[in-house]
Amino acid sequence: MRKATLIAFAWLAGCATYHAQPIAPIELARQFEHRSLTSEGLHVYIARELGHDIAPWPPTRWNSETLSMAAWYYSPTLDIARAQWGTANAGIDVANAIPNPVLTLPFQYATPNPGPGAPYTTGPALDIPIETAHKRGYRVDQASHLSEAARLTIASEAWKVRSQVRVALLALYAARERIAILSRKAEAERRIAEMSRKRLELGQFSRPDVDAAVLADTQAQSDLAAARSVEENARAQLAVAIGLPVAALDGVQYDLDEFRAAPPAPPAADAQREAIFHRADLLASLADYAAAESALQLEVAKQYPDIHLGPGYSYDTGINRIAFGLAGITLPIFDRNEGGIREAEAKRKEAATRTAALQDAILGDLDHALAHYRSSLEALRLSDAHLADARKQVNSEASAFAAGNIDRLTYTQAVADYQTSEIARLDAEVAVQQAAGAIEDAMQQPFGHGAVRHTMSEAQAR
Repeated sequence: MRKATLIAFAWLAGCATYHAQPIAPIELARQFEHRSLTSEGLHVYIARELGHDIAPWPPTRWNSETLSMAAWYYSPTLDIARAQWGTANAGIDVANAIPNPVLTLPFQYATPNPGPGAPYTTGPALDIPIETAHKRGYRVDQASHLSEAARLTIASEAWKVRSQVRVALLALYAARERIAILSRKAEAERRIAEMSRKRLELGQFSRPDVDAAVLADTQAQSDLAAARSVEENARAQLAVAIGLPVAALDGVQYDLDEFRAAPPAPPAADAQREAIFHRADLLASLADYAAAESALQLEVAKQYPDIHLGPGYSYDTGINRIAFGLAGITLPIFDRNEGGIREAEAKRKEAATRTAALQDAILGDLDHALAHYRSSLEALRLSDAHLADARKQVNSEASAFAAGNIDRLTYTQAVADYQTSEIARLDAEVAVQQAAGAIEDAMQQPFGHGAVRHTMSEAQAR
């Protein structure tokens, strides 16, 4: 009896226990407000991802790569994807579990007593289930494929986060460049309005000419204020993409030089290869299809009944009985799991159709993005040519003004017109970068940056 008690206590000691983990919204809000780009935890994470330390910390200028890593560290979307992967991994352990035997302790009291011994029947018996037809293996395969799909979903979500960071940085770059241009244009329009008023006083200008100059000045000031508002919105957008409070970006310096380059479009065949073989969401869809295959194999295997061994001992009113038979076996007479097999086949077909549709959509988006990028590059080329002509024109006006051939008002108007050409060129440059981002999103791979794929694959670990 003492030995049985020790065994029972040892068994209970091996059981998992429940630990409450309540969520306090106030504490979550406090944690969010304390997030920053100077965190030592973020420092360790980025150093591990880059494979080398960053000195000094924090860096003096943040680029899209380091800010993307900060977003991977803080992003709640990635935290959800990581948690889902943990759930899927736990599903492998569940699928791999061996069914436990069932212990039965029947007891019957006989009256009158038919035997020579005590008037009762009792004794332990076991029901030991044995799965057949490799059912457990198919369950493990299915759970493993679902786990792989969940892992790849992390990479897919990581790319989306990176894309959001890039979009926000591009908006910030465009806003700052526009502010610089509009500041010069607003200054020129202000001087034009002042000179127009003075000429009106001297009788050299008519009222409509002055009104037009004042209207242009007012519009330039309004455009400048709108550009500054866009800059603030871009900072807020970047903070959301990273998972930081906006105040955490105060004083941060950015390296936005990457948006000044316009690399040639990648060959269509190479881009398609990148998209087909490396897009995480497509690979995850293939893993889902493999899980559907394993599920179908499991349903087919369920046609074959499991075996239940039933060894046991019983004391039957004075007679000792030892059993070695089968506790039970399901006879596939009325149902051979036809319904389960048909459902699994339909789900496999659905998974195959979903994968094919996703690939078609990816290739269609890629073709459109490549065509749009090429046309944007051509538009940028034409805008560069137009800006060069405008530059020659304003230089000519500057020479004429220096020689006294034109007055200051005419020269200042030429300068303001040149700023308009600069804005048009900036719009073309931003359009090229937006088209480049669409290509990268279609491939889930920045062209010209081979090291990024490794970083993307490591975004699953925090």
